[in-house]
Amino acid sequence: MELIRVGVIEDDKVIHRSLVSSIEMYPALELAFDSFSLEEALEQIESTTLPVNVILLDIGLPGMDGISGIPHIKKKLNETDIIMLTAFDESERIFKALCAGACSYISKKTSLKVIMDAVFTVYRGGSYMSPAVARKIAQHFAPLANKKNINAKLTNRQMEIVSGLSEGLSYKLIGEKYEISMNTVRTHIKNIYKTLEVNSKIEVVNMYRDGDLNPS
Repeated sequence: MELIRVGVIEDDKVIHRSLVSSIEMYPALELAFDSFSLEEALEQIESTTLPVNVILLDIGLPGMDGISGIPHIKKKLNETDIIMLTAFDESERIFKALCAGACSYISKKTSLKVIMDAVFTVYRGGSYMSPAVARKIAQHFAPLANKKNINAKLTNRQMEIVSGLSEGLSYKLIGEKYEISMNTVRTHIKNIYKTLEVNSKIEVVNMYRDGDLNPS
């Protein structure tokens, strides 16, 4: 049977006791240490000779806060996975914690069972985010995924072809207007898609009408 050694760093006495009690209820979990501050935790980590697989770490601690403490923990326990427990779900705190080395970020409103499930998930190589936190992460990256390459430069000929597209002209009519073959028009449009990182004529036309396209 797998044995997961878990550390608890939490200053709220009620939450602290609940976490410790929950860990002790699972045969596969073993309490590696429990402390009420990072300073105390680092002393305990320094004296332990056994591995610590997962740490449940509060952000709002007295003295050194949780995020600031992550590098100190990682320096001593490089292979340990850190789950942040917090009452805060601001995007800035979330990304600071993840960038510092935490692998999961869980609201303290989450049930103890789910927190324990997260410990198993993290130990097995996964990650867990509370639904509200996961939504904030998705919202953060959504604009990046939807943003097109509006700084890309098109050639004068490509701008002419885009202009023709915005007028609703067919490839044949665009070719006749600029005295080039339909195959040349198609080649230009393929290059336009590649340059702008888009996949459809509608996206190109919308960018043109929004004034996002510039000639090189």
